[in-house]
Amino acid sequence: MDQTVKNQNIEIDLLLEAIYLKYGYDFRGYARASVRRRVLQQLSKSQLGTVSEMIHQLLYDQQYFETLLVDLTVNVTEMFRDPAFFKAQREAVIPRLRKRPSLKIWHAGCSSGEEVYSMAILLQEEGLYKNARIFATDANEAVLKKAQKGVFDANRMKTYTRNYMKAGGLEAFSDYYTSRYGLAMMKNVLKENIVFSHHNLVTDGVFGEMDMILCRNVLIYFNRELQERVFNLFWESLGPGGFLCLGTAETIRFSKHSDDFENMVENEKIFRKKGVMIPEDRDYASNR
Repeated sequence: MDQTVKNQNIEIDLLLEAIYLKYGYDFRGYARASVRRRVLQQLSKSQLGTVSEMIHQLLYDQQYFETLLVDLTVNVTEMFRDPAFFKAQREAVIPRLRKRPSLKIWHAGCSSGEEVYSMAILLQEEGLYKNARIFATDANEAVLKKAQKGVFDANRMKTYTRNYMKAGGLEAFSDYYTSRYGLAMMKNVLKENIVFSHHNLVTDGVFGEMDMILCRNVLIYFNRELQERVFNLFWESLGPGGFLCLGTAETIRFSKHSDDFENMVENEKIFRKKGVMIPEDRDYASNR
């Protein structure tokens, strides 16, 4: 490793420490290669010459920090992303949830909200949305505001429609949004039972007793220690028999909580928290 790279790594450590001390966002446990790449990308776009100059800028210019925050937080998503996952939800998870009098679902790291609205649509079609409450959280206030508006690029609707159909959609996808001026606006009925709020997986605590937690393609950016912290947070936040849904490249199998979960749909990374059997679990066990 040459001296320039060593110096940059030291500067990046100081940058992450400055962000934490000044603004409370903790990226120190994020995978270093990913953080380094994103910091240097922002540096190349700015008029600044070094990471040290970035530190000075973000300490005295909150708007600059908010620009950097967008680069540091990963916001890659789409409606019905990985259609097989949503099809598995419809076929394997929804029948287990149907007998519960009410549902609490936490979508952690919801980004700009496309997958949150996808879940709302699925629950609507399965007759469960009326008694459900979806808590959609993210550490990035900017993308959270976008998610709350539910307004997306209309050019993406063709892709989203294909995903929806592959996921086993039951209606015309166009019924769920209205188009105007190149924008697609999700209908208000889908927003009624969604609560958007700020929550940082790195620093914040337990989030109620959930029936299901979705956190897909977020943990791949965390180091092992931070992943363990988040898995413990999810374990504490789930009720017995609750479901944990991860991204395609993520698993709980090598964590300290591995034995606390069982595979529900292994290929789609859907796990179920072990605990006292509830009625739908007894039905499921007897039919296996």
